[in-house]
Amino acid sequence: MLAEDCPCGTGLRYDTCCGRLHRGASKAASPEELMRSRYAAYAVGALDHVFRTWHPRTRPATLEPDPGLEWTGLEVVDASGDEVEFVAHWRRDGRAGRLRERSRFEHRRGRWVYVDGDVS
Repeated sequence: MLAEDCPCGTGLRYDTCCGRLHRGASKAASPEELMRSRYAAYAVGALDHVFRTWHPRTRPATLEPDPGLEWTGLEVVDASGDEVEFVAHWRRDGRAGRLRERSRFEHRRGRWVYVDGDVS
């Protein structure tokens, strides 16, 4: 995976893009970078990163992988302030779908965390 393009859609290699955030080697510099890294974490199965970057007040007790779901693409619609709107594309059992969300983030203890979002 290290030499492959990052699933988040920047065109950078995974290792130098979201991989460094998944490993904990750096912190996201913005809500958009954190959102991209969380999408990529779902795509590569790095759910520990998703859990670590979720605000403790709103995160679930556990996260379970969904092996039947393949994340296939990401479009950032808008990123302003502490909110990011995106469309995440997926495939399950040969059927394609999409999830549109406006996510809210908070800068907490020196790092960005996901708070919640509105799905449409």
